[in-house]
Amino acid sequence: MGFAVEAETYHLDLEKSIELAKSKSYSMMRLEQDLKIAEYNLKAATSRFKTHIDLNFVTPQYTETVRQYEDSTGISFYPIKQMNYQGNISVNQPLPTDGYFYARSGLSNYDDYFRDLRSTNLNTRLGFVQPLHAFYGYNTIRSSFKQAELAYERSQKQLKREELNLIYNVSNAFYNLLSVQKSTEFASMDLERQTEAQTISKNKYEAGLIREVDALQMEVDLAEAQNNYELALVNQGAAMNVFKEILGIELSDSVVLMSELKYDVVIVDSDQAVQLALENRLEIREQEIQIELNKLNLKQQRAAGMIRADLTAYYEKVGVSEQHVKTAFTESLKGSGKDFVNRPQNFGVGLSISIPLLDWGENRALVNAAKSRLKQNELQKTEVQRSIEREVRNLVADLNSSLKRLQLLEKNVVVAEKSFEITRQRYSDGDIDSQALALERNRLNNAYNSHLRSYISYQLMLAELMRKTFFDFQRNKLVE
Repeated sequence: MGFAVEAETYHLDLEKSIELAKSKSYSMMRLEQDLKIAEYNLKAATSRFKTHIDLNFVTPQYTETVRQYEDSTGISFYPIKQMNYQGNISVNQPLPTDGYFYARSGLSNYDDYFRDLRSTNLNTRLGFVQPLHAFYGYNTIRSSFKQAELAYERSQKQLKREELNLIYNVSNAFYNLLSVQKSTEFASMDLERQTEAQTISKNKYEAGLIREVDALQMEVDLAEAQNNYELALVNQGAAMNVFKEILGIELSDSVVLMSELKYDVVIVDSDQAVQLALENRLEIREQEIQIELNKLNLKQQRAAGMIRADLTAYYEKVGVSEQHVKTAFTESLKGSGKDFVNRPQNFGVGLSISIPLLDWGENRALVNAAKSRLKQNELQKTEVQRSIEREVRNLVADLNSSLKRLQLLEKNVVVAEKSFEITRQRYSDGDIDSQALALERNRLNNAYNSHLRSYISYQLMLAELMRKTFFDFQRNKLVE
């Protein structure tokens, strides 16, 4: 049997709605995990520059089998029955030059029961490996670190862009719900006005002052107003559920919007908006990141066709002891230690070179393909910049035009309210018929709805401009 979750009541304005969505939105939580993945990958890439130490053991391993041996006399088989246990430690220090120093030290012991022989080996090696082509070709460790840095930055940008998208989507849902609620209020006010008008009409009809058809028309108008109000309630419920879903709260929770149709007069200069967009838009930086990645890929592909060379060097000490299998391990270990001290050291220095002679133009074709991809991204960056400039200029023009229309429709609402009061009084006095009253009522409703749509459009354009420029023009500051 499940436990019912207690419903919560949220009193929300736009800012509280955005903060709630940021904490509960599944898309934001998913992108935060993407950012953590990129952060961990960057940490891993940074750790590749640090010393790595590994300790390995074989404790023990017993083998009993038959193996094959082949030489100039033919093939022969011999039995194997041995016990092996060993341990070693290795220390590797990567270098920014793509090479590394290493130190390895270990002890191994083999008990051969067929030969009644115990072999103990003690060895230590110090070495150095340096790919020379890393200086003039492709440096793997540095490139991997750079790629991890770029991936982390890109995840940060994606998270910021998704955050701005979330702000816009929440704003859109908030104002849509506010619009529906205001429409419900308008429908309720219209129903009250129509109820009052129908009462006046009924009284006038009973007094013989108007025709029956006028009274019947008023009843039809009342029924229509009632139907519009009930439909507005249904639309409000649907919009409320969409709003709750975007916020990430339960559908059983209650939401009370705290908002009035107030706004700030914001005048935006299109040149400033374009400049802010070009400086802050993530699409441009993402194109730049892709260009950097393509440059690394081009460098790697070119290096594949170059002469490759590796410089290696090592210094090694080895101690070996062979005793009867029944000899105590400590005695065998002492013997290998003594041999380790007395035996001459091993050392080596080498230079290996690999020269590509003939690949029938394969690498050159791949290099040219990488160049074309790089050029493609550079062209795409230019295209993105032009597209951003166009959409921001159009948006600023629409915003400034929307502000003028909103201010005009505010005055229109005042005029329509005064006009309706005069018309209603004239209808009550018998100076006009019900049709004239209905026309004036429709005009008032249209004024309310036009003003509401213009207000919502203006607010959403401000939110869209913030999303397109990363700048809050209402508060006159960059989005952090």
